[in-house]
Amino acid sequence: MTIAPPSSIVVILNAGAGTLSSRPAIATEVRDLFRAAGREAEVIPLRAGQNPMEAARAASARAGIVVAGGGDGTVSSVAAGVVDSPAALGVLPLGTLNHFAKDLQLPLDLPRAVDVIAAAHIESVDVGTVNDRVFINNSSIGVYPDIVQEREALRERGYRKWPAMAIATLRVLRRHRGMTVKIQVDGQVRSWRTPFVVVGNNEYAIDGFQVGARARLDQGRLFVYVSPRSRAQDIPVLVAKSMAGRASASGAFEIIAAAQATIGTRRARRIPVATDGEVVTLGTPLSYRSRPGALRVVVPRP
Repeated sequence: MTIAPPSSIVVILNAGAGTLSSRPAIATEVRDLFRAAGREAEVIPLRAGQNPMEAARAASARAGIVVAGGGDGTVSSVAAGVVDSPAALGVLPLGTLNHFAKDLQLPLDLPRAVDVIAAAHIESVDVGTVNDRVFINNSSIGVYPDIVQEREALRERGYRKWPAMAIATLRVLRRHRGMTVKIQVDGQVRSWRTPFVVVGNNEYAIDGFQVGARARLDQGRLFVYVSPRSRAQDIPVLVAKSMAGRASASGAFEIIAAAQATIGTRRARRIPVATDGEVVTLGTPLSYRSRPGALRVVVPRP
């Protein structure tokens, strides 16, 4: 779907995102780049502790495009504030990994990303929800949320992000015993013991150098990935097989495609759940569903 260029642009800027710590004048830089592209933009730097979703929800009431300036966590939060509003989401990929921007084939350098937003070519893509919480990339339970929580505990003790991530990964993989899950799709229930469940908003590649990427974001389906024949300690081997293009042939994964899925565990009634890299505690069973075309997003012209 394409519409005429919206009349106003608001940028929600997370100055704490991965690439911005060395750019204290980033708000002025972004404003000047939009002006050079022929558009005026209101730039709102997030304050410490400010909720990007609430800022985006307020901005979507007065802007045609609400832009997320930051990493995938910021983009996901802003997207959650834009869903169900007339506004479209713009993305300035200023984080470390920028998965959503890459899957949309958005330019990763700032001036070109601004030019794309200024051109205002808008299409609709899907989002996923878990217990009504929006995610744009994926949601998971098991190993990954535990790693994130361990990483954050280390960072509170003074460790830098990537060393903390490495130490947390080693610790969690060593001690994690897996979990028993029941996954209900279309009235049928299947049970596995697995170190993780990953629910993707559309299909992820699991083989080759494109592992972790999506070719489409408009299939209207969730893809559920489990590894019932693996232990947490086997995950580095699974990653190596994926990179070598042998994960599919190895039979290491069970994959379920569905518009909705319900996932229960034998653990506590509330469990850590990762959504686009952020961990929250949610009640079980977890209710997942795809919302086809729910998010309008600015993308490059074909």
